Amino acid sequence: MVRTARTASFLAAGIAAAFLSTLTPATGFPASEAAAARDPLRPYTQQKPHWQRCDAESPAAFQCATLEVPLDYGDPGGKRTHIAISRLKATSGSERRGVLLLNPGGPGGPGLNLPVDPAVRISGEVRKRYDLIGFDPRGIGRSSPVGCGLTRGEQEMEHPYRARTFAKDVRWARTVAAKCRAANGTTLRHITTRNTARDMDVVRAVLGERKISYLGFSYGTYLGAVYTQMFPRRVDRFVLDSAADPTRYGRGMFQTMAEGTEPAFARWSRWTARRHAAYGLGTTAAEVRAAFWRLVARADREPIVLDGRRLTGDDIRAQRATFFHARKAAAWVAGLKQAAGDAKRGGGERRAPSPAPAPSARDVPPDNETAGAWAVLCADTRTSWPRDPERYRRDAINDKRRYPLYGDFASGIKPCAFWKPGSEPATTVNNDVRALIVQNAWDPQTPLSGAQAMHRALRGSRMVTVAGGEGHIVNGTNSCADDSATAYLTTGRLPADDLTCRASASPRRHGSPAPR
Repeated sequence: MVRTARTASFLAAGIAAAFLSTLTPATGFPASEAAAARDPLRPYTQQKPHWQRCDAESPAAFQCATLEVPLDYGDPGGKRTHIAISRLKATSGSERRGVLLLNPGGPGGPGLNLPVDPAVRISGEVRKRYDLIGFDPRGIGRSSPVGCGLTRGEQEMEHPYRARTFAKDVRWARTVAAKCRAANGTTLRHITTRNTARDMDVVRAVLGERKISYLGFSYGTYLGAVYTQMFPRRVDRFVLDSAADPTRYGRGMFQTMAEGTEPAFARWSRWTARRHAAYGLGTTAAEVRAAFWRLVARADREPIVLDGRRLTGDDIRAQRATFFHARKAAAWVAGLKQAAGDAKRGGGERRAPSPAPAPSARDVPPDNETAGAWAVLCADTRTSWPRDPERYRRDAINDKRRYPLYGDFASGIKPCAFWKPGSEPATTVNNDVRALIVQNAWDPQTPLSGAQAMHRALRGSRMVTVAGGEGHIVNGTNSCADDSATAYLTTGRLPADDLTCRASASPRRHGSPAPR
């Protein structure tokens, strides 16, 4: 999830939500001053986008515009922020249904280029019916991007628990929170999922649409679910690919990754044991597991050099997502074993880190995705993060025991422990809105259990599970699941019952969108 990332009163925020939930398309707003006073968002929803070609490298038909939205929806007349949106028009005027908003996940992922991103597979039938709308969520990419001035080391999110380094990890978490607060002030408390959902509804009104359809990946499934909760009557057809558990959003997102890794590791152990002749890691699952943990212990004593990198035991455990791809993991661990046993192994020096990327011509801070991820996660779910560092220490120790591969990484201290509260509480997702959830059985970032929880929260949804499906993001990897999504988006018909697809022997493409 992570690659793959706020003093109005709750009452004021609730009023803002009520304003947005009753918006009508831009052409239907009253013109009188009295009506404008009753609708403080009218200056935003009546905007006329100035569409222009996004850049010289993109197709001429791919257009971009910038909208203004309130920084604080509880104070629509106050400070404003900018949202960058893009559009690729439907290819058929006669069959056009509306708009399909796209989000890549994160949080912290920019989505402006998704309509033309070749990694996102959208069928020709869907393209006939929808204008594809990309956008950079508030604070991300070209949408008034936040930055904290973080060094490359401070952007590192993987912090295993070690007694000797815990005080350093606490300083890291405190430093990230302090830098972000100093660089962004009160803006941070408004970089939230609920406000991004409100921004989406302003986009809907500006485009003159009564409803929106939506395709969201990873964290984008949570964003989509929050929109369905806040604006249920504005929802048309929503596809949620690789869904997060809305009941554990926040700190629980990291912890579900640790929990889901253990069954994936057990599955890999069994798979690899059946192929001892190819990988030489053991003839039983127990032998394979023991071989792996010997390598971790060996790397803790002396790093293992593989492909020019010096890997400690913690470095090896941090690659826990690899075990959701059985064949890939077997080859990797076999390579570790060979490197550990090679008396003449070379390339023992750690590669010099590449310099931090320079800001782009559009002045997006180089740490924008990391800063944006923490901004959203911490402001959204401030109450789910303990304040006492010792609580993180205890949880990391206990969860490393329960989930050896990743438990301490997941439960260790994070910058959210020192974050200022967001502008309002997180959203409880619980509604009857119709949606389609598609999910791989072996997803390292948003485990199957999380998608099942999303399915329960969205009671009107149907779920398509790819049995044996490996990896994060289904889109473009399984024809059965893709066809179900296309059928829903083009006809509006959900499967009569939940559906199970078999994993494709030969995925149609390699890779996936950038969502985390």
